[in-house]
Amino acid sequence: MAISEITEKLLSAKKAKGITFAELEKIVGRDEVWIAAVFYRQATASEDEAQKIVSVLGLDSSLAQSLTESSLKGSLDPVIPVDPLIYRFYEIMQVYGMPLKAIIHEKFGDGIMSAIDFTLDVEKEEDPKGDRVKVIMSGKFLAYKKW
Repeated sequence: MAISEITEKLLSAKKAKGITFAELEKIVGRDEVWIAAVFYRQATASEDEAQKIVSVLGLDSSLAQSLTESSLKGSLDPVIPVDPLIYRFYEIMQVYGMPLKAIIHEKFGDGIMSAIDFTLDVEKEEDPKGDRVKVIMSGKFLAYKKW
């Protein structure tokens, strides 16, 4: 996956400052996953949010304007991902996508889960057998319209 110049600047500054997305969450007042999406140009910040991000990272305020522009969402390459972590999500959808679809339709009817009216949280679960990654997706149900 090619990383944009803006993303590279943001990530480099974040690393240089030694700041986490969770710490940015407290400063910006938005969820850490959403802030990471802004970094990767998958979400659009308000002027205030963009200024807070570039300010805390010590970047030129002119970069904030780029973070307020509508982004090109879903910009992964149209091939099977090779990054092991991203591939696992692809694999999860290959294995559990149809079962999830069947259960959602059974519980809600014919429709989809919104990726617009949506939240995504990542939690760490301590486990003596090895810590676990807990991913929580919550999207509004949108029924298909009949006409």
